[in-house]
Amino acid sequence: MRSLVGSSAGANRTPKQPAAPALHWQQLNVLVVEDHSAYRLLLGWLLQKLGLGYELAADGYLGLVAFVSRPFDMVISDCQMPFIDGYSMARAIRLHEFDNGLRRVPIIALTANLQNDSPQRCRDAGMDAWLLKPLTLEQLHAVLARWLPGVDNGPRGQEAAAPSASWPTRATLLATFGSDGVVNQLLETLLVEAWEDQRVLRHACATLNASLTAERLHRLVGSLVFLGGTGLESGAVRLIEQVQSEGVAAQKTQLELFLARLVVYLEYLANV
Repeated sequence: MRSLVGSSAGANRTPKQPAAPALHWQQLNVLVVEDHSAYRLLLGWLLQKLGLGYELAADGYLGLVAFVSRPFDMVISDCQMPFIDGYSMARAIRLHEFDNGLRRVPIIALTANLQNDSPQRCRDAGMDAWLLKPLTLEQLHAVLARWLPGVDNGPRGQEAAAPSASWPTRATLLATFGSDGVVNQLLETLLVEAWEDQRVLRHACATLNASLTAERLHRLVGSLVFLGGTGLESGAVRLIEQVQSEGVAAQKTQLELFLARLVVYLEYLANV
């Protein structure tokens, strides 16, 4: 079990300027997931000051979508958020890494209360360390220096980035359906229906409605296979069986990850 290393700014300690960031940090990217807009802006400003690339997400669901869309070298996430909290997102990220054979990315918990967001709870969710609000540049620099990959490791490669090689391209769709007009009409119709199914599926998962969850997963399987195999439909079929036999709550992490992967695919199709 990896130890959970914390960091906090001492109340009576005089802040000091941290050492200059490593040059290779300019090649790294950090995902910040925080529902408080002021803290999102603060973290973005601090990361920019330290020379790091970054992306901001307003909740765990959007953070998970971002994570499965492109590679990151670290995730900094608030623990308490609407839709999907930091713990659920961290578990889904670890599942995504396991499913795809990806390198383990450090996840840093951001919290104002270590009684509610205890180190043990963070560790159990797959997080590696914590940052305590209010956040300082010195505090952030120390955690980054401890957990960002070194020069030898380098930034994450493109192995986690979409699109998958099995996803359709404009060329393959034209070869199948014959004209831009037909392709555009098919994509428009499919996307309208799939986005609605995705919306209803999220609601069904949130309300633990097993029958509606299975129904919308079944509809989405039809949408996913219409343009050829994507790799998502096999996961949806497994989820239908598991939801019907075990219920929605038992499949919460897998459903959240499926929804995030689905959003990435639908956004890809919108730009084909």
